[in-house]
Amino acid sequence: MNYTDTAGNAGKIINPILSDELNELSGQAFFQQLVSTLIGLGFVVGVIVFVFLLIVGAIRWITSSGDKAATEGARKQITNAFIGLVLLFSVFAIIRLVETIFGINILELTIPTL
Repeated sequence: MNYTDTAGNAGKIINPILSDELNELSGQAFFQQLVSTLIGLGFVVGVIVFVFLLIVGAIRWITSSGDKAATEGARKQITNAFIGLVLLFSVFAIIRLVETIFGINILELTIPTL
């Protein structure tokens, strides 16, 4: 079954949700762009979660009113937020190290063709 859109793209299935730029990509190029976008999005979400946990921990600490258990819980939450941020930057550093050592670009994944 052939599909023809108004632009005359016979034989191509066009996804109306995707932009014209993404519809023109091959499956391999689309997957490469998807992986690099998801990795970047993961880093952004990680930083946003860190900021949120840090702010909530600070508010918990401020509102603890000297209660030892509440202060300790807030301190642990802030410490865990910073540990998560260090892990996030460690993953980024490891990715850059692997890219440098092996000469590949993981954040712009290139898959060799068969």
